[in-house]
Amino acid sequence: TSLPEVQKLAEKLTILNDRGIGMLTRIYNIKKACGDPKAKPSYLIDKNLESAVKFIVRKFPAIETRNNNDHVCELLNTVDACQVFFDITVNFDLTKNYLDLVVTYTNLMMLLSRIEERKAIIGLYNYAHEMTHGSSDREYPRLGQMIVDYENPLKKMMEEFVPHGKVKIYALVSLQMVYPRRNLSADQWRNAQLLSLISAPSTMLNPAQSDTMPCEYLSLDTMEKWIVFGFILCHAALSSDPAALSLWKLALQSSSCLCLFRDEVFHIHKSAEDLFVNIRGYNKRVNDIRECKESALSHAGSMHRERRKFLRSALKELATVLADQPGLLGPKALFVFMALSFARDEIIWLLRHADNIQKKSTDDFIDKHIAELIFYMEELRAHVRKYGPVMQRYYVQYLSGFDAVVLNELVQNLSVCPEDESIIMSSFVNTMTSLSVKQGSEPLLFKHSYNAYTSVSKASLGLADHRELGKMMNTIIFHTKMVDSLVEMLVETSDVSMFCFYSRAFEKMFQQCLELPSQSRYSISFPLLCTHFMSCTHELCPEERHHIGDRSLSLCNMFLDEMAKQARNLITDICTEQCTLSDQLLPKHCAKTISQAVNKKSKKQTGKKGEPEREKPGVESMRKNRLLVTNLDKLHTALSELCFSINYVPNMMVWEHTFTPREYLTSHLEIRFTKSIVGMTMYNQATQEIAKPSELLTSVRAYMTVLQSIENYVQIDITRVFNNVLLQQTQHLDSHGEPTITSLYTNWYLETLLRQVSNGHIAYFPAMKAFVNLPTENELTFNAEEYSDISEMRSLSELLGPYGMKFLSESLMWHISSQVAELKKLVVDNVEVLTQMRTSFDKPDHMAALFKRLTSVDSVLKRMTIIGVILSFRSLAQEALRDVLSCHIPFLVSSVEDFKDHIPRETDMKVAMNVYELSSAAGLPCEIDPALVVALSSQKSGSPEEEYKIACLLMVFVAVSMPTLASNVMSQYSPAIEGHCNNIHCLAKAINQIAAALFTIHKGSIEDRLKEFLALASSSLLKIGQETDKSTTRNRESVYLLLDMIVQESPFLTMDLLESCFPYVLLRNAYHAVYKQSVSSSA
Repeated sequence: TSLPEVQKLAEKLTILNDRGIGMLTRIYNIKKACGDPKAKPSYLIDKNLESAVKFIVRKFPAIETRNNNDHVCELLNTVDACQVFFDITVNFDLTKNYLDLVVTYTNLMMLLSRIEERKAIIGLYNYAHEMTHGSSDREYPRLGQMIVDYENPLKKMMEEFVPHGKVKIYALVSLQMVYPRRNLSADQWRNAQLLSLISAPSTMLNPAQSDTMPCEYLSLDTMEKWIVFGFILCHAALSSDPAALSLWKLALQSSSCLCLFRDEVFHIHKSAEDLFVNIRGYNKRVNDIRECKESALSHAGSMHRERRKFLRSALKELATVLADQPGLLGPKALFVFMALSFARDEIIWLLRHADNIQKKSTDDFIDKHIAELIFYMEELRAHVRKYGPVMQRYYVQYLSGFDAVVLNELVQNLSVCPEDESIIMSSFVNTMTSLSVKQGSEPLLFKHSYNAYTSVSKASLGLADHRELGKMMNTIIFHTKMVDSLVEMLVETSDVSMFCFYSRAFEKMFQQCLELPSQSRYSISFPLLCTHFMSCTHELCPEERHHIGDRSLSLCNMFLDEMAKQARNLITDICTEQCTLSDQLLPKHCAKTISQAVNKKSKKQTGKKGEPEREKPGVESMRKNRLLVTNLDKLHTALSELCFSINYVPNMMVWEHTFTPREYLTSHLEIRFTKSIVGMTMYNQATQEIAKPSELLTSVRAYMTVLQSIENYVQIDITRVFNNVLLQQTQHLDSHGEPTITSLYTNWYLETLLRQVSNGHIAYFPAMKAFVNLPTENELTFNAEEYSDISEMRSLSELLGPYGMKFLSESLMWHISSQVAELKKLVVDNVEVLTQMRTSFDKPDHMAALFKRLTSVDSVLKRMTIIGVILSFRSLAQEALRDVLSCHIPFLVSSVEDFKDHIPRETDMKVAMNVYELSSAAGLPCEIDPALVVALSSQKSGSPEEEYKIACLLMVFVAVSMPTLASNVMSQYSPAIEGHCNNIHCLAKAINQIAAALFTIHKGSIEDRLKEFLALASSSLLKIGQETDKSTTRNRESVYLLLDMIVQESPFLTMDLLESCFPYVLLRNAYHAVYKQSVSSSA
């Protein structure tokens, strides 16, 4: 054989192996497409083509031709002719590539034979080619014959491999030094303290060395495939070579099935038995297979389970030590790749067997702790990626300072070293000596080629005779990989992209991990595994990249979403517990304790004897011993474990997409917090029940305290969550279009509380600054005072904030504007009479006659009272908002107040209104209510002059109607509440605010119009002082007080002005009378 051909052995092996994987990928995709009804090619399921397809399959391949050898057969023949020396411990890369080629070739033929429609697909393609190009595809005869010949691929290949047996067996038997050493039990690993850096502290800094460096991290799964397929094809060695039989039996006892490609498996024992049972004299081999099958079914599961158990602790120790001392990654790199390879083998073994073995002890094939092992693998991978430069620097110095020297000595001591070899070796030594971090990749493939060159039987410098040189070259190749192939090494030793094809098992493992609290901290390993998936794609099948990429994205998204949901549920449970504890501290719960204390003092015996004493808040914090674990403890433990996982990586890249686990948690917390706040209002539309603002605020604060504590577990900005959620709650609808607490409370106060005020069931008590239930026949379902006192309104302001309170104000103003619209209609109905009355207030008799012509007097007063009630409620809300903001932003509020108080009188009204709007938003009272001005401005319908006239007449209508209030029984003034039970005291606020707003809109003088109102009202009220009918004057004094209230409420009127219209002595006497009356009635 000529030298150039020999030199290309390494290159051909490398190229054909890569091409073989590509072909396997394509055939696998064809098989899956044909096996899936949704993805099956349309021409195979078309009923019209069914008979044609059957005809093609029956006549297949319809030609006589000899099957030509392909590149693989040609290379195998070359290897035989050159009598290449294969020994995994000496020329590792060459032997590995050779054994890989045989397995890939075998797998390819077996996978092809599993495509049921293969004849139909190839036959149809050929007919289509013939119709298109006028002739058959020239490759068709060879391919067609191969399909026929390889109907039973293993049987055919057993015949085919007879001439290759000698070389093949020699390569396989070299595994006797490696495979049994790798296939040990967990106890043997434990006794040898495998992978432990701290078992021998004195040697911790020594480089991890071995004569067979690459064999130490060689995949056990790969070796088993070499042995099983190798000895099936070259089975004669099992009878003649005890070493071969020993390897064969050990492999058969370790596994029940092998991976052909991805999730396609090969059931070892059944297939081997079916092949050997027909060979004469192989009864003993068949019995061996049956014995090994029994051994595998009974012992393999437990053996692998124990290995995984050992590896969990070993990898944890290794990852922990390396995290603390990353410098050890240099000398102990071999340990890292051994650990990754061992763990990967065990994970893949479990995945494959759990999915394909029927008769099994479930405990051995369900590993609830698999996430922990995967997690420590990922941690080691992260260390290698992070500290890659440390490893590179170490091995660059190692190669130039040690390996180059040793190799030089070995070459010098060679007894025979021809000129060509001497030149090559000198080149190696020189390159290694002058190495820097930026170099290192050049010698790698060249060394593989050199291995091939020196492994040929006729080579003048044979590796078979110079094993030490071969072992040294293996070590140098490993060190070279540490310099420039770290990523490739990680893929080689720890790629578990196999999970991509076992989606159901993958998801089941994830669910088991989340269900077990001790394992939930490792759940991040499942999304991290999705980053591996793209490494299983191949350039010969580019179309599957999108399919696998999409699968990796959807799985990663699903895992992170489930983790965030689980954390959210735990947080919600903790919040519920904390809200319950917080609820126990509400003032209402101390009533029972006070009652018991009072009864104890008065020695009243209430309740039954032996009634258990109610536990006081805080009892839950008292522990009798440390072993006592409460539900809250369990929840916090589970949350801290899960949050460790969510916080483990800031982000991860999956198929050029960046995933941020913490953002998943943030978004879930926002959604849940929003729902919880709305849920805690406990609003019932049917019964119109709602939580008191103070109780809701207590619950929300308890919830927020828990959420703030999440920052101790995960690096998320919880303030952002609060801002997003709480700001949305100040709007009418949230970002999802759902009602907020602002809309719920606004709706409740308007439709429930204020409606009952209008119905006369509730009154506004100025003395208490609250709305209070009046004694009525039908008791209300709620106590108005508990929803409208100062503390509740402050709580409401805290919850809704300035934006929410502004929305509440706008809604109140909308109701006022609708009342004003109705009042204007009543004015229009009485416009002539009112016009006359406006100028006749000094003619009592004429006024009396005109008054009798007025219609809807009661309606006007009732509507004005409703407006007054709404404005009184608004003033409560505004005052509460001011109090809250004064605590939160005192400097800003004082600045706004100062700004408002110093507006020059000559300021333009538009500018003044802007200042008033700012002040109103801060809860400050204004002379002119900007919200009311905006609400009433939208009502303009006629000409400005007409509108102005109606506004003036409305004030006249109210003024002349006031005396009628004296006849109402409910109009009596109560000094205790500083108001009237029928809420007519609210007229003072209504008259002032409506006048200010209307005459601001119509650019009239507010002061003049109010003076006119005062003159009309006082003359009308003075008239009832002369009345003798007791029914019309029964509450005359109480109504007189309204004039005082109107002046006190108004920033535009003064007591001097009132004195000129209405003698103060009458007011004083009125106050005296009502106080005297209240004393006598209470007595």
